[in-house]
Amino acid sequence: MNLTEFNQSDRCVHFSCPERSVSPAVYILLYVCSAAVVLLTMCGNLLVIISVFHFKQLHTPSNILVVCLSVLDFLIGIFVMPPMLIWTIESCWIFGRVFCTIYWLMTSFLSISTYTVAQIAVDRYLALSNPFLYINIVSVRFTCFVIGVNWAVVVVYGLALFVFNGNFTSFVMCPGECFLFENEVWTVIDIIYLFIFPLFVIIILYTRVFVVAKKHATAIRELNNHPQPKTQKITPHSMKSERKAAKVLGILVSVFLMCLIPYFICCFLSSIVTIQAETIRKVIIIVCLNSTVNPFIYALFYPWFRRCAKLIISLRIFHTDSSLIKIQKK
Repeated sequence: MNLTEFNQSDRCVHFSCPERSVSPAVYILLYVCSAAVVLLTMCGNLLVIISVFHFKQLHTPSNILVVCLSVLDFLIGIFVMPPMLIWTIESCWIFGRVFCTIYWLMTSFLSISTYTVAQIAVDRYLALSNPFLYINIVSVRFTCFVIGVNWAVVVVYGLALFVFNGNFTSFVMCPGECFLFENEVWTVIDIIYLFIFPLFVIIILYTRVFVVAKKHATAIRELNNHPQPKTQKITPHSMKSERKAAKVLGILVSVFLMCLIPYFICCFLSSIVTIQAETIRKVIIIVCLNSTVNPFIYALFYPWFRRCAKLIISLRIFHTDSSLIKIQKK
């Protein structure tokens, strides 16, 4: 995550904010579009959070992980996207040195999403490969505990990143820019810890998930093809549900990786060659846009989310015992 376009000795040489080269109409349109993206991100993820917390039928380990990811996406919509979009439109950091430090500190903490996606991969693998063990061990309380450990570890890592790089004590602030400077050792640690390791876990486990899902599909076809009375036709609903959940979350993970990979490629290359700050900003925006896209994935593939959204928007959640409404088919 070495975000500098300068050498260590002359980071701020010959830098000044460029004059705005777009017309006032385009300038206003950029701000309107940015505000719309931020509002979509916040409202979409807020719908997911309210849905899972309000309706008791949705209190499952898998949904708790989904809502954890939505909380992170919501925080990105509040704290990360607005400054980044303004920085990109203005081509200049206008918030000062103190908020620059706070901004990168918040951004490093929000890397929790990478490990949350890895947790989703672990959850789906256990649910499909060993459902009896999953039912007996994995509960909502256990999932919340694991999420808490995940958050604590990443927060400690983020603080260590700042302390050992001197970003709290010797933060270099170029006029009109905001960079988090890392030495070569921490750049390597950062890439391994935040990208390579969780990516390895995600790819390996989701490969296993789709292998197991294919075996389940074959088993279901064989069972249903046996000559049996219609009343005895075997339809393992729980197995189908787990496969469907794995498929939807697989799409979610794939979109996440597509948005994240360009950023880490830039981070890796920045330690070898010079990369312009504008390029870094653009790939960070791509990462942030993943937070906007996720609720649309839920809306497309989760019937329960569409029904919950209708109940929330129509204010039916304020009715008595609305939390007991059946959202999903048994």
